[in-house]
Amino acid sequence: MDSLTQAVLGAAVQGAGLGKYQGRKAIFYGALLGTLPDLDVFIHYDDPISSMTYHRSFSHSLMVLVLLAAVMTWIIKKRWPDSPYSSSRLFYTTAASLITHPLLDACTVYGTQLFWPLEPTPQQWSAVFIIDPIYTVPLLLAVIAVLWRGIKKSTHRALVLALAWSTAYLAWGGYGQYHHEQRVQAYLQGQGIAVKRIMATPLPFNTLAFRVLAQTDNGDYIEAFSGWLDHAPPEYVRLPQGLDLAEPIRDEVLFKRLNWFSDGWIRVNQEDNRLVVSDLRMGLGNSLSFRFVMAEYDGNKWNPVLPYRFGTGLRDMPTYLSRIWPRVWHGTPLPLSEWINMPSAEPEAVQEN
Repeated sequence: MDSLTQAVLGAAVQGAGLGKYQGRKAIFYGALLGTLPDLDVFIHYDDPISSMTYHRSFSHSLMVLVLLAAVMTWIIKKRWPDSPYSSSRLFYTTAASLITHPLLDACTVYGTQLFWPLEPTPQQWSAVFIIDPIYTVPLLLAVIAVLWRGIKKSTHRALVLALAWSTAYLAWGGYGQYHHEQRVQAYLQGQGIAVKRIMATPLPFNTLAFRVLAQTDNGDYIEAFSGWLDHAPPEYVRLPQGLDLAEPIRDEVLFKRLNWFSDGWIRVNQEDNRLVVSDLRMGLGNSLSFRFVMAEYDGNKWNPVLPYRFGTGLRDMPTYLSRIWPRVWHGTPLPLSEWINMPSAEPEAVQEN
């Protein structure tokens, strides 16, 4: 999730575990620990697919972070042997402040490699959008209360309650994902559409409505929308996944890596003389957050190229939100055909150096 959320989550965990001994310093220590795994963003890669798929890898590994917590505990107790808290309390709190970061990231749809250096498909539990004030604000308010008033019985209780709320909210989002997957799958089957697999992810900034993707056996996919307050059936569009177009790049290492990272939720399409591979999981309609040019046509054949970004993702978020909120609260139909047919990029592709 966003950096602010990760910082206040780490701060709340550290404050709840060691605030009695460290006072306000626990908030700062926890914020640093909660931010630490994301320092991998400063590692430079030569192409955007590597930048995307190597993020949330070793620095988000549960094994690495638990080992780091053990090393930090040993160093701290060696340096301050008379500290008033036990080694076990220090270790568990430090480990929790670190590993709640990747666990929270795994609750989004991006993909987090919790078990690095093993390479199962990255975890993408899709219980919450990457930014959600309903999750973040209670944690932020509890942390501010501690910074303002110090660690007291009331502020410590506020931290614990905020952490309990955040956990319950993730559980609610996870149940919502399951519910809307089942709802959409049942509706599609009623329409005579066989679904091979399905996934749901919350629409921006809420857990009341979900975007649902479904793959069929016919080489296409469904993009559907379903909400808790709906009185009408889910709305959907059916689109080609275009995997047959991937033949010129099928053996390319980066294509295989992107396909692995996204768990096969990709689309391949031709944009003029470019072969564009898109991650279907993040975005709306034809405005997807991660799109990459992987081959170019020279008039005779397709030539693989070092991938570069195509387009700028969700370029007009206010416009999308202006249609999403009526959809969430009143079931107002979304302009799916308009979103699917809108230009997918600026006139020129965005090439990264």
